[in-house]
Amino acid sequence: MTTSTGDRIMQTFAVVPSASPMRVLAAEDNPVFQSMLKGMLTRWGYQAVIARNGTEAWKILESGNAPRLAVLDWMMPGMDGVEICRRIRSANREPYIYILLLTARTESEDLIEGMDAGADDYLTKPFNAHELRVRLHAGHRILNLQEELLQAREALREQATHDGLTGLLNRTSILNKLDEELSRSSRDGSPVSVLMVDLDRFKSINDSRGHLAGDAVLREAAGRLKAAARRYDSVGRYGGEEFLVVLPGCDADDAALQGERVREAIGGFPFLALSQPVAVTASLGVACSSRCLPESLVREADDALYLAKAGGRNMVVMQDQKWGHTKCCTP
Repeated sequence: MTTSTGDRIMQTFAVVPSASPMRVLAAEDNPVFQSMLKGMLTRWGYQAVIARNGTEAWKILESGNAPRLAVLDWMMPGMDGVEICRRIRSANREPYIYILLLTARTESEDLIEGMDAGADDYLTKPFNAHELRVRLHAGHRILNLQEELLQAREALREQATHDGLTGLLNRTSILNKLDEELSRSSRDGSPVSVLMVDLDRFKSINDSRGHLAGDAVLREAAGRLKAAARRYDSVGRYGGEEFLVVLPGCDADDAALQGERVREAIGGFPFLALSQPVAVTASLGVACSSRCLPESLVREADDALYLAKAGGRNMVVMQDQKWGHTKCCTP
């Protein structure tokens, strides 16, 4: 049996069924066309979502879980397909919705109007089912490519803002976060505190057990810091074995208590470095202000951290602006 050219084309562009079929909105006011579109979409491996008029189609497309592919009839009650295209494109939402317009109009001016409104493709009635299938497949492929681009963009954003080893915010990002919180506090008068956290004698871990073990300790320390932080706190790797925790809406006394929780989270039980237990403790410096430059607040916390180190390590020291001195907060 010979295979026709059309059959070979369809084999090339056949939609591969997936565990979770792509949802396709079919907006058509004619019941016969509705049934026909639903049957074809189902046979081709899509999940058909039917809208009986333009208003219903628009409500579906502006919902939080809108189909990514849409087949819209040009002329529909309530709202026509061109108007829906314009609304979707003006909203500039992500993820992108690929729109195929169906119409009985054949003039080039109509084609221009539909594409200018934001349609991605155009098919005239009566249409060939195989042509519709190929065009849907092309739209599906474009959406997949766009998804890959979005994932690549997100990966680059993550790489630019987060530390590669620990997954925490990097130095630039955590300082930006502190700047944002201080700007907010200058408007509403709420306090902002920071914890400067340093792992005690970390160099000895690298020297005695190797850098891979040191990396494992840093990753686990990051996890413990995040677990000890409040939901609205920000945690970042400041550099080396130093971490910065931004505590919005937290006064000095509450910050000292939070610092003690962090100290206990780090030193409360041994770390596992390459399956070997390692005792790790942390020293913390605390600073609090409602009106301060980010670098000044970080410097105060760093000064308090220095005193914690000099005082024997494994303790929390707070920079007390009110009395102009530091005090140890560890019992």
